Amino acid sequence: MNHEAFVAAYTRGEVKVEVDPEGAARFLSARLLLPFVAMPVAGAGVALALVGWIYTGLAVIAAAIVVPRLIKRSAPHFVLTQALQDERVYDEAVRAAILRITPLPTGTEISLPRQE
Repeated sequence: MNHEAFVAAYTRGEVKVEVDPEGAARFLSARLLLPFVAMPVAGAGVALALVGWIYTGLAVIAAAIVVPRLIKRSAPHFVLTQALQDERVYDEAVRAAILRITPLPTGTEISLPRQE
């Protein structure tokens, strides 16, 4: 199914879309380079703590640990939203088996949550 057909079928509620949460988290982590961002931020937190800004440094370290986890937790919704908007993301997600699209039997429709 190409991107245009996917978007049209999704908006009409004719397909069921399943997003693999673990795969989406890996996909998003790789696209955003989360480990390469989190490590320098944690290092900056350690540096702040060592120069005397202990609580600020601990807060930065905590943010370096918590923020990537929050991003990974919301990855399925993000991947689906991006797949609806960008053909390249859709193709990559389908090829990586992160998005599983199942056509619904005729006469069956799913009410979709509104995206604002």
